[in-house]
Amino acid sequence: MIEGPTGPRPLVVTMGDPAGVGPEIIAKGWEALKTQRQSVLAPAPLPFAVLGDAATLAKQGMPVEAVYSASEAFQVFNRAIPVIDQPVPRPVTAGQPDPANAPMVADWIERAVDMILSGEAAGMVTAPIAKAPMYAAGFRFPGHTEFIAELTSDMPFIGTRGPVMMLTAQDLRACLVTIHVPIDQLPELITAERVTRIARVVHESMKRDFGIAKPRLAMAGLNPHAGEGGSIGLQETTILRPAAEQLRGEGIDITDPLPADTLFHEEARKRYDAHICLYHDQALIPVKTLDFWGGVNATLGLPIVRTSPDHGTGFDIAGKGVARADSFIAAVKLASDMAAKRATR
Repeated sequence: MIEGPTGPRPLVVTMGDPAGVGPEIIAKGWEALKTQRQSVLAPAPLPFAVLGDAATLAKQGMPVEAVYSASEAFQVFNRAIPVIDQPVPRPVTAGQPDPANAPMVADWIERAVDMILSGEAAGMVTAPIAKAPMYAAGFRFPGHTEFIAELTSDMPFIGTRGPVMMLTAQDLRACLVTIHVPIDQLPELITAERVTRIARVVHESMKRDFGIAKPRLAMAGLNPHAGEGGSIGLQETTILRPAAEQLRGEGIDITDPLPADTLFHEEARKRYDAHICLYHDQALIPVKTLDFWGGVNATLGLPIVRTSPDHGTGFDIAGKGVARADSFIAAVKLASDMAAKRATR
């Protein structure tokens, strides 16, 4: 149990786009996690309170109970989903996002951050949002990650500040140097400055958020065979290897760039605590191959703990009762673990 200034601190969950699968995976996840918390056979993840539209969540067939503060989750969680009700202005139709509701979706995120910074909550789990209705409503950030980074930009933070996106699946932690950029832009975006900053964030997070005293980092190469001595590309010799040498000079245990096609199998994963991946698919393909349903997106290098399911809003299946909550459940567990590690430092 994580203590705050006014008592134990739970997690806070933001509903995401209410027309997507967010309400369904939250309800299914609550049912599974409630059962786990009642078991004595496994460590219990933190309970959570939901910031969202209570009427939409109540349609999922699970008991819902209105609360006024996140701390009430400890009393309510075993019998109902605790919800801090902030209704959307327009009725929600599953599968049909409405830009009129997007400002409230953003408000849920902002209030969740405020609750963590004030000590009311230990961390946040964000259900998926859809960019198009958010942009139509004037949202100016690429996504959750950048918005939360902006909301926490004035808060004190010891160490190298992110945000850095990390995708996890089982024993794989894949951390991204670039995210949603075209392949033809990679050579100009993968700089020594960017790579070393990302590696520092990951190294510090492994210690702070995962309790690993001496993190071992693997750096993926950009080109096939990690450039093969410059015969299949020069970035490894001109940018990545010098960056790795600089980081080792700072006391960070990191490899020279390694061929990505041999970096993620079971034996290789045992040798490293985290992987520095240079572009989106280099990280996402191994993560989703290893555990398609249970991957988690975590943001490193921020003053708060934030995780998210590694999938989108699923408008095509919203309201059909078929969405799986595996990734949401894993995100709650990871946020619980990260918050607990921070609380002991």
